[in-house]
Amino acid sequence: MTPTGWAPSPLQQEREAYRRRRARRSSLVALGSTVVVALVLVLGITATPGWPRVQETFFNPARAWSALPAVAEGLWLNVRVMLVCGVLIAVLGLLVAVLRTLRGPVFLPFRLIATAYTDLFRGLPLLLVIFLLGFGVPALRLQGVPNDAVIWGGAALVLTYTAYVAEVFRAGIESVHPSQWAASRSLGLPYPQTLRFVVLPQAVRRVVPALLNDLVSLQKDSGLIAVLGVIDAIRAAQIETATDFNFTPYVVAGLLFVALTIPLARFTDWVARRQGWLGATGAAR
Repeated sequence: MTPTGWAPSPLQQEREAYRRRRARRSSLVALGSTVVVALVLVLGITATPGWPRVQETFFNPARAWSALPAVAEGLWLNVRVMLVCGVLIAVLGLLVAVLRTLRGPVFLPFRLIATAYTDLFRGLPLLLVIFLLGFGVPALRLQGVPNDAVIWGGAALVLTYTAYVAEVFRAGIESVHPSQWAASRSLGLPYPQTLRFVVLPQAVRRVVPALLNDLVSLQKDSGLIAVLGVIDAIRAAQIETATDFNFTPYVVAGLLFVALTIPLARFTDWVARRQGWLGATGAAR
């Protein structure tokens, strides 16, 4: 009996007990099937004739431990590039999206420029943009222009990802119902204030999961700047591998990238579920 005098009926208690038993049984079955599949995979791979050689070449614990400091130091460069580029991409992507959604004939040149930019950099492969900027701009020998490969690799990431993020923001802006625009304008808000206080908060909230997915992709693609000679995690692993032709440092670099990506991916999933719940219950929190 609860303090309010209410207690679940025997039938309700029986149903709850049944649900708990079903949940425990499902968990045990899932755990058992996972263990069985994992054992089959492990035993199947380790039983192959070439496994000892593969283990020595790719999964050497001593070699992994010796290469870890250099690869981790290179990974720190990848993280810094991701953070700086992520901020720039978010700001520039939102700016390009706003330019593409401006209405009126006077804004036609801005819409054309923003559209041409997004079409161009969504069509160019990221690696090609890195090559063009990383090798082409320093070759011009322009006065006052930096020649740091990290800067131009980061610029290539910003230019390419801004085009994709701008389309994500634009989708969010256009998903806001026209009645929101009409209601705010009827209250006397000018277009800039309508966009800032009414439309953009709703638009950004709706596209947060997609933006986080782009951040996960940016974290991985930051390793492409290694083609410019930058000593990031991948380049550090390549240098370590060149000393003895043991590929374990590459595995170490991959595991470090995965260690960064998985938390971001799970956070993205959590935000997506939360946003879906908010979307079902209304825009107001």
